[in-house]
Amino acid sequence: MADDQKLLQALSDDYQKLQTDLQTNIDARQKLESQQQENKGVQKEFATLAEDANIYKLIGPVLLKQDRAEAILAVDGRLAFIEKEMYWPPFALRLPGRATSNVSFSERVEKQITDIQDESEKKRTAVYQLQTKMQQQQVEPAA
Repeated sequence: MADDQKLLQALSDDYQKLQTDLQTNIDARQKLESQQQENKGVQKEFATLAEDANIYKLIGPVLLKQDRAEAILAVDGRLAFIEKEMYWPPFALRLPGRATSNVSFSERVEKQITDIQDESEKKRTAVYQLQTKMQQQQVEPAA
């Protein structure tokens, strides 16, 4: 019975860790996608501005005037960085019908999320089965 209790605790701890990992992956995906959309919106705004329009950058509580070319380069640089993060070949996955060298961030994170969900489901099932077994063992001596 003590061994079952230890196993149950270990399975529960593993399940909690998987849930934390799952949330971390979901948060990372959402953060990058949000930043990408935000910067694309700024890029579109820059395209509609007149050449002599003033551009300001918020730094802390202060708005500072910024050179147009510098602002455009900064946004383009951020988008390039985000794209690099989203299409990170060193961590490419083997997905059916896809080359391994250019798997998108989205596909990579979706695969990680699916894997974590599958593993989490297995742990949850194991916890449930062990709890059921322990309950049956408690009922049997009473009978």
